[in-house]
Amino acid sequence: MSKTPITVAYGDGIGPEIMRAVLQILEAGGAQLEPEVIEIGESVYRRGHTSGIEESAWESLRRTKVFLKAPITTPQGGGYKSLNVTVRKTLGLYANVRPVQSYEPFVTTKHKSIDLVIVRENEEDLYAGIEYRQTEEVTMALKLISKPGTERIVRYAYEFARRNGRRKVTCISKDNIMKITDGLFHKMFDEIGAEYPELHKEHMIVDIGAARLAEMPERFDVILAPNLYGDILSDIAAEVAGSVGLAGSANVGDDCAMFEAVHGSAPDIAGKGIANPSGLLQGAILMLVHIGQPEAAARIKNAWLKTLEDGIHTADIYDERVSEKKVGTEAFAQAVIERLGQLPERLRPAKFGEANKEPMVPLMVRNPKPAQKELVGIDVFFNWRGSKPEELAQLLEPLSTDKLRLALITNRGVKVWPGGFPETFRTDHWRGRFMAQNGSPNHNDIVELLGKIAAAGMDFIKTEHLYNFDGKPGYSLGQGQ
Repeated sequence: MSKTPITVAYGDGIGPEIMRAVLQILEAGGAQLEPEVIEIGESVYRRGHTSGIEESAWESLRRTKVFLKAPITTPQGGGYKSLNVTVRKTLGLYANVRPVQSYEPFVTTKHKSIDLVIVRENEEDLYAGIEYRQTEEVTMALKLISKPGTERIVRYAYEFARRNGRRKVTCISKDNIMKITDGLFHKMFDEIGAEYPELHKEHMIVDIGAARLAEMPERFDVILAPNLYGDILSDIAAEVAGSVGLAGSANVGDDCAMFEAVHGSAPDIAGKGIANPSGLLQGAILMLVHIGQPEAAARIKNAWLKTLEDGIHTADIYDERVSEKKVGTEAFAQAVIERLGQLPERLRPAKFGEANKEPMVPLMVRNPKPAQKELVGIDVFFNWRGSKPEELAQLLEPLSTDKLRLALITNRGVKVWPGGFPETFRTDHWRGRFMAQNGSPNHNDIVELLGKIAAAGMDFIKTEHLYNFDGKPGYSLGQGQ
């Protein structure tokens, strides 16, 4: 078998230690790999690259299209962007796939039969990373959920379930509060689900979904979630199953893929030789399946399972009730290598088929006729140091035009005028909603309104146009409106 080129990054913190261990296991296990090593992470950040990656590294990633990455450290403050998010979004790795299993009784857990997969949207949601400080007191982040991005991840989750013999897909969102963004996610889940009649489908609000995942993880099979919820739920599931340190992750796109551990760089134990390489090894096993080396993947996974069964454990999962020997990173790797060719006796042996190389069902144009879009108003956000909404209304009402009139004032999304309550807490961040009157406004009418606001000396810091789509509002009401 010819060797498959892959890009490897040793990362930060415990990254170099666990990557060395994993590469040793992969080589001993018969994986046919040709690694290209790149430098990413903290040292690159410190050289002035706020993305944490240099052009030469991108060249390797785009050439090999397969990335095995150890954890990295993102410096706090200073405008540094998450490298994980940057790689995922730049290379179009839209699906984050995180299998979670329990290994009881060899890894302590209250739940004996966890076998689920979390499919997390990987590019959108709050992880778009679009944030602003708008006033002295208020910061803002934009939550972005797109229709094509949602359709792509929803279809991926259903196809994953179908191709891997899974029976149920659970969509988790918060559309009882975020009715437009999470509402779109839920809607697409229901619409596309009609194409997969053999699969059981359910939807849960994220709070109760997280609670049930923590208490009854056995009831789940495939979980589909937007970016932020998926990230949180993945760690909950991994910890409930025994340890976040045992979980690996695949980040999959149409052209490239990245494989990693779920956990971070753990600088507090770096250099001590005690880190558990299992999470990164699980990511590497997913990589082997992806690149068409399932036999090596199964050989390594079974040796790892046999190591757990034999009670050879690193400190993070060591339990004197079930463990036989506490070992460090290198000794654990050697224990796995010594068991290559063996099968676990009590845990279910791993078996992987060839990765299905057929592309996912292509995106469908679900609305070939564009929606009718009508401008019906504008929200104007103000940095205003006053405290009484009535006083702000007295300043803004005279600025209304023939086409746009002040209809609402909110503070932190809560209606405070007209008819607000004095008990409502307020900051220096206000929103004035100007709605259409005397026919539909146009952009010139918006400019006229903003010109009057500027001439009056009002500090407006943000605007949002309000549209109806096919006669239905494409904006939320103020809380209490």
